[in-house]
Amino acid sequence: MATRTPTVSRNGDGSIMYLAYAGLLNGDDGSPVAVDQWADPSVDVYGTLGVGGSLRWEGSNKAEPNPAVATDWHPLTDPQGNDLNFAALKVEAVTEVIRWARPRVTAGDGTTSLECYVTLRRPNPMRA
Repeated sequence: MATRTPTVSRNGDGSIMYLAYAGLLNGDDGSPVAVDQWADPSVDVYGTLGVGGSLRWEGSNKAEPNPAVATDWHPLTDPQGNDLNFAALKVEAVTEVIRWARPRVTAGDGTTSLECYVTLRRPNPMRA
């Protein structure tokens, strides 16, 4: 079990943030990222699920000041209210506004190897 650090990048004007987690194996999680200043997250999962493979997108408001060792993570949900447990390769929107978010591979076998890509938009400060 390892904690994978994401590659973080931005578009040209900095209004979009991209997170890329690679090499997520069964039992791995991703380093938490502060996402509370961003809106409209979408999560896209690629790779090999293996037998019974599943990736959970989860969050916490309580993980500060050291989110890497927090134990109070909860599954986030899509707009239909379903927990974001990816047992299929797909893209989903995330409903909650949360302080910290991360992926975690909750099941799989020796062939499970996943990538998780997240896109977030900086809210327009002119909107009220």
